[in-house]
Parts: sequence; structure tokens; C-alpha cells
Amino acid sequence: MPKYEVLSKEISQQIEQAKQTGIYERVAFDDKNVVRRQNLAKDTASVWRPTFVHDIDKIMHCPFYNRYTDKTQVFSLCKNDDITRRSLHVQLVSRISRTIGAALHLNLDLIEAIALGHDLGHTPFGHTGEDYLDELYRAHTGRRFAHNVHSVRVLDGIYPYNISLQTLNGILTHNGEIELEEIHPEPLTSFAEFDRMIERCYVDPVYTRSLMPSTLEAGVVRLADIIAYLGKDRQDAQRAKLVEESVFVNEDIGSINAELINNLVVNIIENSYGKPYIKLDTKHFKALQRSKRDNYALIYNNTVSFSKLDQTVKPMMAEVYGQLLDDLKNNNIYSPVFTHHIDYINTVHYKRAVPYESAEPNQIVVDYIASMTDNYFIELHHYLFPDSPLKVEYHGYFDECTI
Repeated sequence: MPKYEVLSKEISQQIEQAKQTGIYERVAFDDKNVVRRQNLAKDTASVWRPTFVHDIDKIMHCPFYNRYTDKTQVFSLCKNDDITRRSLHVQLVSRISRTIGAALHLNLDLIEAIALGHDLGHTPFGHTGEDYLDELYRAHTGRRFAHNVHSVRVLDGIYPYNISLQTLNGILTHNGEIELEEIHPEPLTSFAEFDRMIERCYVDPVYTRSLMPSTLEAGVVRLADIIAYLGKDRQDAQRAKLVEESVFVNEDIGSINAELINNLVVNIIENSYGKPYIKLDTKHFKALQRSKRDNYALIYNNTVSFSKLDQTVKPMMAEVYGQLLDDLKNNNIYSPVFTHHIDYINTVHYKRAVPYESAEPNQIVVDYIASMTDNYFIELHHYLFPDSPLKVEYHGYFDECTI
């Protein structure tokens, strides 16, 4: 029988009283402290379009935002509309983090901006595709690829949107693979410091994993990212016939998606209300860690599912990477890297310090591959290598076998 925790009477009364009186601890990020690369009139807040709504609008209208819809969350080889794609995951992160943020009186516009943009840099084929692209980029340049770092590049480099430092920092530090019992924001006041952080991320993966949010809002999104996928990935694994629901047991926070979301959200609010940090109590934090370990053992490290990607997508990505790099170096202007990528980016007119196409060729190839949806990548490989024996086989609604 599912168990759903509730807020204590004390915290519930404090939240209700705050709503009625408007008197509460002011811990939210204040809009007036926003930092942008440029002080542009068009980014000035108004009574109907506050500071971080500018960021939200830019993120949602970014050409790459559409591509969330056909990017893998976890399961790449299922043609099944009931399996989560990255677009739904992003919506869930936004909803969960805004629920927490509203209870804690945080800046909901900043939370939404971070949540909606946090996975824009994700590759096709989920974290597996991310690993493949990281391996290729490192082999060619010695630099690393990480989707959180690339999400910043999409919004601050590929498309120089003048997104706020606070939103970009939240996106950079959202790492949903690293859980913390308490998140204490580390102040960040300048783009000069932020740019040094970004550059270090390209060469030091250990540093990337140690990044801390600079605002409570970013801390909330970071935890909400974990909460959003923990139970949802279990639902998808069951629908893909990879596991049975009964294999997941956790008496402390529950096992099914609704329990996990409710109980973790309640505990965060209970332990963070009015505090200058975001916190889970030790019991819930340890239970969260156990649940993540179970997901890794039973879902993410399942060799039956992901070995098929190793056999097909991995060599396909190596071929695509090599061909696109050659096309750039040989200035083959008829190649898709020019006609479908560089030209596409340049149709969105933003002032750039240097033309996009003058970027280092490997970086352009990485930008292009990371931007692709799963289906686009498969179509591109077939276009470039029509006689290749490498084929991705999907399992549909009526297939009896599991993925």
C-alpha cells in the first residue's frame, strides 16, 4: 500500500501564515541583482515581463528547444509514445522544482528558466550518446563533452542570447547524477569567474562533478532533476518490459513514482523552509541514494538494453563525426554540416564577436551532433553512408520481446 508523507503542522501553518501576511524570510534571489553579459534595453525587466521571464522566453524559442521532443531520456530503441522523452522530463523537472520553490518562497521565474534550459545540450540517445560523443571529442582534442556544459554553450555561445549569469549557473550546476544531503549555494558574481569555470570543465571532469549552485533556486532544480527521473525511469523500464515493479523496494521513501515525488518533495520543504540552504534529512537522503543505486543496477547498467547501442550507434557516431570533420576541413559547402547546421544557426541573427563558422572544427561537429534528435542522427548516417551495414532496429508497440 503506497504511503504518502505530509508536511508537519508547524511548517504548514508557517507557509499558510506567510501567504496571508506576506511576512516570511526573504531567501529568494532578488531580480534586481541579476547579472548579464550586456546591459541591453530589450532585456530590461517590466511590470508584465520580469527579469527571468526574458530568459524563459529565449530558452523556449531557441531553435534547439523543439528537439527535446525526439531525444532519448533513457530508452532509445522503443517506438512507444508512453516511454518518456526528454521533453517530458524537462517539464517534470520544471513542475517539481516550482512546487518546491513556491512553498519556500523562492524566485519561480528563475527556477523555470533553469529547469527548461538544463538539458538543451543533451545528445541523441541520452547519457549513452553523451558518453560516445565525449570519447570522440576527447580523442580528437583532449577536451571533454558534458551535456550540462554544452547546455550553457547552446544558450551563451551558439546562440548568444544574453542569458543571465544566474540561469546559466543553474544550468551548469544541475548535475542530476550527483546527490547531496545539503546544498549550500556558493556565490558567483561575475561572468569572468563563470567563464573560467566553463573552460576548466572542458579539461577536468572531476571539477565538473564538484560544481555547486550559486542560488537556492538552482539547488532546488538540481534535486528536482533527480526526483523527476527516479520513479519515472522505473515506470518506463516496466513499460519496456525490462523489469517488474516488484523488484523495487524502499520502505523509507516508497518505490513507485508518485510516492517518490511526494515524499522527497515534502521532506525538502520540511527541512529547507526559511533556511539559506536546500536539505533532505539523513533518512530520506540515504533512501534516495539506495533508490538511485537500484536504478543503476536494474535499469541503467542493463547490458541487454544498452549493448545494442554499443553495437550500432557507437560506430555510427564515429563515422558521422569523422565525415563531418573532413567536410569542414575540406570546406565542402554541400555537406549537411554547412547546409543543415551552420546555415541553420546563422538564420537566427545575433551579433557575434566572431562568425560561428570560424569556431574550431571539432567544436562545430560536436555542436551539430549534440543538437540532433535520435531520428535525425539515424537519417543523417544513412544519408552519409547509404551502403553501411549498421542499422538501428526499434521495437514497436506490438513486439513481444523486450528492448
